[in-house]
Amino acid sequence: MRYEYYSNLALVSSAVVYALAMFAHAAEWAAARRLGGAEPAARELVNVAAAEPGQMRAEPFDELRTAPLDMRPEPVGELRTAPLDMGPEPFGELRTAPVEGRDQPNSAADRRVEQFGRMGVALTIIGFLLSIAGVLTRALAAHRAPWGNMYEFTIMAIVFIVGVYLIMVWRAGVRWLGLPVTLLAAVGNGLAVTVFYVAVAPLVPALHSVWFLIHIVAAAISGAAFNIGGVMSILYLIKKRAEDRNNVHGYLERLPSSRKIDLIAYRFFAFAFPLWTFTVVAGAIWAEYAWGRYWGWDPKETWALVTWVIYAGYLHARSTAGWRGSKAAVIAIIGLASFWFNFVGINLLVSGLHSYAGI
Repeated sequence: MRYEYYSNLALVSSAVVYALAMFAHAAEWAAARRLGGAEPAARELVNVAAAEPGQMRAEPFDELRTAPLDMRPEPVGELRTAPLDMGPEPFGELRTAPVEGRDQPNSAADRRVEQFGRMGVALTIIGFLLSIAGVLTRALAAHRAPWGNMYEFTIMAIVFIVGVYLIMVWRAGVRWLGLPVTLLAAVGNGLAVTVFYVAVAPLVPALHSVWFLIHIVAAAISGAAFNIGGVMSILYLIKKRAEDRNNVHGYLERLPSSRKIDLIAYRFFAFAFPLWTFTVVAGAIWAEYAWGRYWGWDPKETWALVTWVIYAGYLHARSTAGWRGSKAAVIAIIGLASFWFNFVGINLLVSGLHSYAGI
C-alpha cells in the first residue's frame, strides 16, 4: 500500500477540517456578541485559593464546585419521592449554574451559539482522527516511529495538543479554548504539509537510540502543555483587560474569571516544567550516546536551556515574589515564544548537530 500517500492525504484533510472548526468557533464567538447576557464559563475548573502556596485543599475536587440550583418549593400536598442515590458522578460538580435572574438559554441567539460550538467540537474530533490516521500511516510508511524530523514532530505535537484539549472538553467543558486551539492546529498542520514536509527517509545514525524516543515523547507532551498554558495566558490577558475596563460582554462572559484562567494556566506550566526538565536531561544522555559528550552548547541545546530558564523564572516568580496575573502571563507567553523559536527558528535558521528538519 502507498502509506505515504494516504498519510499526506489524511494530514492535508485534517488541516482543512481544523480550519473549518476554527471558523465554526469564530462564528460561536461572533454569535455570542448578540446576547444581552451570557452564562458564566460552563465549568469553573479551579478555586483561586488553591493556588496559594502552603494552603491545603479540602477535598480532591472541592475547588470545582458550582453554586447549587435554587429549586422552587413544590406545592403542598404533592407527593414526593426520595431521589435515587446513584453515587458520585465523575466531575458532576462541574455542571453549569444558570446566571441569577436569567432563564435557561432558549433564545435563538443562545441556540445559535450552542450550535456553532458543537459544530466546532465535532469538526475538531474529525480533524483529530484524521491527524492520528496521518501519523500512523506515516509510521507504517517509514517503518519506524514518526519523529525523525521537523515535519514528523509537528504533526505528532498537534495530535498531543488537540488530544489534551478534547479530553478537557469531555471532562471539564472548556469549549472556550476551541478557537485558539483549532487555530494552532490548522496553522501547525498547514505549515507541516506545505513548508516542513519531507519525504519518508531512514533515520540518521545519531537517532538510533531508545533515548531519542524517550526524549521526543517527553518533548511533545511538555510542548502540548506549554501550548495549552500559553493559549490560556493569552486569553487571561484579554479577559483581564475587559474586566479592568468593566467591559466584559459577548463570549468573554462565558469564560471563567481571569484569576481562574491564570490558575489553570499555572497548573499546566507546573505540570510541563518537570517534564521539560526531564526532556533536557534525556537529551543530554542521548547526546553522550550519539556524540560522546553530554553538553556541547549546540544551538538547540542552548535554546532548550533558555526555555527552561524562562519557565523556571515564571514558576519561581509566582511562588516567591507573588508575580501572578499579567506579569506572570507575559513571562509565560515569552516562554512559549522561546519554545517555538527553539523548534522552528533554530531548525530553519541555524546549523548545528540537531539540524534534522530536512528542508
